[in-house]
Amino acid sequence: MKIMSWNVNGIRAVLKKGELMPFIEKHSPDILCLQETKASRDQVEIDLVGYEEYWNSAEKKGYSGTAIFTKTKPLSVIHGIPDEIAEKHGLGSDDYGDPRTEGRVLTAEYKDFYVVTVYTPNAKDDLTRIPLRHKQWDPAFLAYLKTLEEKKPVIFCGDLNVAHTPDDLARPKENVGLKGFTAEEREGFESFIKAGFVDTFRLFHKGNGFYTWWSHFANARARNVGWRIDYVLVSEKLANKVKKAEIHPEVTGSDHCPVSIEISL
Repeated sequence: MKIMSWNVNGIRAVLKKGELMPFIEKHSPDILCLQETKASRDQVEIDLVGYEEYWNSAEKKGYSGTAIFTKTKPLSVIHGIPDEIAEKHGLGSDDYGDPRTEGRVLTAEYKDFYVVTVYTPNAKDDLTRIPLRHKQWDPAFLAYLKTLEEKKPVIFCGDLNVAHTPDDLARPKENVGLKGFTAEEREGFESFIKAGFVDTFRLFHKGNGFYTWWSHFANARARNVGWRIDYVLVSEKLANKVKKAEIHPEVTGSDHCPVSIEISL
């Protein structure tokens, strides 16, 4: 089974650029998870033959949003983080809106596992969303994943908006303490690892030079001055079933590129 994840940074834009359909036709993922769709279903002209579509769009037009395209119909679909978990961790309205209404999480349940696509809140250049990330969002999202895992293993993927280690960005020294590479954000990612989730890419690839996002400035993508902030993580009991994990920097159309795993289930 091939599972792919891509922050498209606007599905209408990537469709207009003619990048999305050729990508799907070439790779034919069994499950495709998208982030930052920035659209509701009725705003998009797309017809993927052989796929079921599920969307979690933000209440705010043209903002955030996730989607799952799947060849196998899920047993159930869950939109967002359940209120009881969100409220327990203090998730609610903040200066930038309620992250529960921003279409950030979408879950598809299958016979033997769950697939979760997530677009983690950005800390903002002035780091004003760090308290939300550190004290509320990351703990709430992890608690949600663990409740799913009580029933069956979990595969979660998406834009986690953090480089976990110095190997996950081209210029770690210059970015220490800045958005995406603060101690709090990295600690949030580490909490997933400590909870037993496995960063699939690191099962097969060590060291630096592997990135999934590049700034639009200074020809960063061509020079591969980037960050690895898009991931596929799996429950520990699934780790030995992962046969391949890849990054696809050749796929353009967004400032992020897709990531994927092939897993024997």
